[in-house]
Amino acid sequence: MTNQKITSRPSKQRKTIWNASGSRRNRLLSAPLSSGLQTRHGTKSPPVRKGDTVKIVRGDFTGVEGKVSEVDRNRNRLYVEGVTRDKVSGTSTKMSVHPSKVQITNLSLDDRWRSKSIEEKKSASTPETEAKEEVK
Repeated sequence: MTNQKITSRPSKQRKTIWNASGSRRNRLLSAPLSSGLQTRHGTKSPPVRKGDTVKIVRGDFTGVEGKVSEVDRNRNRLYVEGVTRDKVSGTSTKMSVHPSKVQITNLSLDDRWRSKSIEEKKSASTPETEAKEEVK
């Protein structure tokens, strides 16, 4: 039996994202960790949160590194400190960045639930790697 939710039509894929639940939207806001953090925390791409330090790797602001000041789950966008544009009127406005265009360089572990979940993922991933090394 095939999964009814899988489709190759772009319009249906966009509709699935727009109608996603809150927990699904949170997973859509995931970004890859830098290689050093991947080995330290045992996860590849956790959801981005306010306070994380990210580096923009694609787009107009490539190379800019800053803290995430806001996460917009409705629009599926991040706002990074230092990523602004000057308007014609002379004021500056924040520019949004898609989470797929950033790489997390430092995790904010102030939230005890987040730090606990990352620790659980780390402990769950270590026995598998040890078993793979024993087989080789």
